[in-house]
Amino acid sequence: MRAQFKQYTDVPVNNVTYNVIKLLGKGKGGYSYLAQRDGRQYVIKQIHHEPCDYYTFGNKIEAEQNDYQRLTDAGIRIPKMLDIDIENERIVKEYIDGDTIFEMVNNGCCVAAYLPQVREMAALAKNAGLNIDYFPTNFVVQNGLLYYIDYECNSYMEEWNFDNWGIKYWSRTVEFEA
Repeated sequence: MRAQFKQYTDVPVNNVTYNVIKLLGKGKGGYSYLAQRDGRQYVIKQIHHEPCDYYTFGNKIEAEQNDYQRLTDAGIRIPKMLDIDIENERIVKEYIDGDTIFEMVNNGCCVAAYLPQVREMAALAKNAGLNIDYFPTNFVVQNGLLYYIDYECNSYMEEWNFDNWGIKYWSRTVEFEA
């Protein structure tokens, strides 16, 4: 298991060094950090191998690379993958600066204005035979545009689509509160 990066740690990705500013979040597959280099901000995702009770993984770094391509091909708005370090299991992504849908809902904001955008993403995903992870921490709003900031996607299953699963977490529902 890889250790978490500490704040202000220099982290190399394919011989390019980034300065870690802070932890943005931890998901099933890795830790995401806000980092900077030459006055620009990036996200560095460090793959982890911690157990997950409800999800089975294969090769995570290859899955990230493949899923990025599938999402790009499907036309879903995602941050650009700028670099991938297979050996150290690190990805450099474009940083999308804004609030997550989770933060907005948690702060009492109505996110109804973003439902058409997520439904458009859901339609694009379904047309490509995919589901994305509709949990609201995976969506950031920047300049009025909704971005899916995770690269995870799976084969389409009706029970995991936005209308049957994701919508339950896009307002102050019992599921969201839990």
